[in-house]
Amino acid sequence: MCGIAGIVGEADVALLRRMLEVLRHRGPDDLGTFVDGGVAIGQSRLSIIDVAGGHQPILDEGGRACVVANGEIYNYRELAKGLAGHRFRTKSDSEVPLHLYEDAGPGMAGLLDGMFALAIWDGANLYLARDPIGIKPLYYAVRGGTFYFASEAKALLEVAPEGIREFPPGHWYRTDLGFHAYADWDAAGPEAPPDLEGAMARIRSLLDRAIEKRLMSEVPLGTFCSGGLDSTLVTAVAARLLGTFHTFSTGMAGAPDLEYALRASEYLGTVHHIREYTEDEVLDRLPDVIWHLESFDAALVRSAVPTDFVSELARRHVTVVLTGEGADELYAGYRYLKALGPHELDAELLRMTKGLHNLNLQRTDRMTMAHAIEGRVPYLDWAHVRFALRLPPEWKLNGAERMGKWILRRAFEGILPGDLLDRPKQKFAEGAGSSDVIRREAERQVTDSDLERLREEARPVELTTKEEAYCYRLFKERFPKEFAVSCVGRTAAY
Repeated sequence: MCGIAGIVGEADVALLRRMLEVLRHRGPDDLGTFVDGGVAIGQSRLSIIDVAGGHQPILDEGGRACVVANGEIYNYRELAKGLAGHRFRTKSDSEVPLHLYEDAGPGMAGLLDGMFALAIWDGANLYLARDPIGIKPLYYAVRGGTFYFASEAKALLEVAPEGIREFPPGHWYRTDLGFHAYADWDAAGPEAPPDLEGAMARIRSLLDRAIEKRLMSEVPLGTFCSGGLDSTLVTAVAARLLGTFHTFSTGMAGAPDLEYALRASEYLGTVHHIREYTEDEVLDRLPDVIWHLESFDAALVRSAVPTDFVSELARRHVTVVLTGEGADELYAGYRYLKALGPHELDAELLRMTKGLHNLNLQRTDRMTMAHAIEGRVPYLDWAHVRFALRLPPEWKLNGAERMGKWILRRAFEGILPGDLLDRPKQKFAEGAGSSDVIRREAERQVTDSDLERLREEARPVELTTKEEAYCYRLFKERFPKEFAVSCVGRTAAY
């Protein structure tokens, strides 16, 4: 895990170093650069795999090509077996894409199993690639014929604030070939088994494997465990594989998540840590949260605050955490989905999953990396995503009350007590007890006339509530308006 940045065209090494310093919270362990004529590429590193020897950029055998990568390649050992003709300089998973690119060309991104945003300079062209779902972030800008890229948009503010763009998930780019999609959402993945029992067995198998892969680490590892279904299931499967490890939860005093998370920890035998916070702490932390989050979306900001507190807590004990992101989108966990018919539901789940890259995944990435920890998301394993999206909608919303995530709950019966397995859905900020704190502050801080003025300032961005206007005002103090228009994801329903 790290921050990557680069310049191709008119390389400015001093500018690159300033870009990397903006990203230093993502990688406090090391900083490295590669400079070759008009090319300057670098990384601020958080050491996870090959802690001692994985310094980046990593050069090829000839010293002209190099790679910087953010994320984890879970099948790197398997891929390395087919690269016997290369001499590896490190034991890092990040070196494998460099040699794979040299052998297989730009389409090699489709062979990688993991979460990644990476850059390769091959001696003639810059190559960039991002994982299919956009778990790891990447932004770019072009100014005067020079191409710039970075892990967070804020690192490009000095370059071209009006021209920052998000690199599309599931794509690769090369300076001589342009952008190409490699992740096929329509044709990918096996069809769902014809019967319910077979489908549940497949879910268990896919998630067991997804979680096992994400336990790959040379540094301490734990899970975020709110006591909700999604993170608690991840914790339960990890507990079968690891035994005792660290779990983390957060909330205001008396919040439901604190009670349920403690219950889950006691049942599973983890070493549990709790961070209680106050309303004043929420408001004090809010400007920094929005700065790291790079968003003013009200629903996202609400959930980012507790994510920030729990990430700060986790950093005292571990460097890697597994989280529950993605289950609600794949298995219909949100309340408003109950009103949709089968075809509408399928379409909405696909839309939400495709949109995670600049909403919930952005929250997870930014708030964990603000404290230099790596968040891993097993539900968004690409094989599991492809399978889950093809399950019949009536297996996701089922019964008289149309319980969300019904098949996920039934697939793991017996692994958790019933009160945890069938706990009703609460959004993170609701479960943590802080969902109304920002709204109440917005009512105090934003008058009706303020709201109208901010709405005019924000256009074509639409601000619908005082809470969103308040978040936008805090956002606007640090980011230019043009960036907000092009890069900020918006929650469709909350």
